[in-house]
Amino acid sequence: MNRRTFVQSSIASALLAARPAWPTDSARKIDTIGLQLYTVRNAMEKDFEGTIARVAAVGYREVEFAGYFDHSPKDVRIVLDRHGLTSPSAHVDYDVIENKWPETLEAAHTIGHSYIIRPGIEEPQRNQPDGWKRAAELFNRVGEASRKAGIQFAYHNYSFEFEPAKSLGGKMPYDFLLAETDPKLVQMEMDLCWITVAGQDPLTYFERYPGRFPLVHVKDWKGGKGHAGEQSSRMADVGRGDIDWKRIFAQSGKAGIRHYFVENDEPKSIFDSIRTSFEYLRDLRF
Repeated sequence: MNRRTFVQSSIASALLAARPAWPTDSARKIDTIGLQLYTVRNAMEKDFEGTIARVAAVGYREVEFAGYFDHSPKDVRIVLDRHGLTSPSAHVDYDVIENKWPETLEAAHTIGHSYIIRPGIEEPQRNQPDGWKRAAELFNRVGEASRKAGIQFAYHNYSFEFEPAKSLGGKMPYDFLLAETDPKLVQMEMDLCWITVAGQDPLTYFERYPGRFPLVHVKDWKGGKGHAGEQSSRMADVGRGDIDWKRIFAQSGKAGIRHYFVENDEPKSIFDSIRTSFEYLRDLRF
């Protein structure tokens, strides 16, 4: 080895030694696993706090609400604190966004939500010529009010957003919303099941809109492309379907994912289902 080769080799070795020890792909995991409480809605209706307690006992540390079952924001917060849970986000109805936004933001602060999310748009509005345009304008408007209040507004997809819309000149509504809403005001909670059902690849959107997806719904599906009407027979607990979770979560950093919420719209056995999904994600490495 000549002197130049020796010096270059020594410099390279020194740089490698000084580089931070990044974890290998096999060591990466989801640190905090959440549950969308729609999964246990029937149990919550009968026993609100008891259901929350059972969710916490499985090991979940975050929950996402889809209704408070007539409990006040203060009472909801007390129950969460009692069982060691936080609730980063909640789903709300469209009329709440239109007519009850200030009080919704106030409730979010009390409970501890950082995100308020609108899941989908009702079919009558989707079929109107300006339905998606009005939705985008509303989302930007409430997103601006939310941001001023320290809350982030977001939109949750189903599968219909990936069907070309005549009112948008054949463009997919999901692409339209991403293009027509300000990313600072409107972020996305991607339902990884429904986008897969629609035959689209989440990674395409992660690449095109990096950092736009701070929350995801994690639920599985059997049998490739389908439609929402088949959910009772083809939706599966996480790890029991066909979705390649390692492939998706390997790109979590690019997507900007911070919160992972397990969901199963129609589980055969509620608490067995949420345990099965939790244990799969707890043990998953990617």
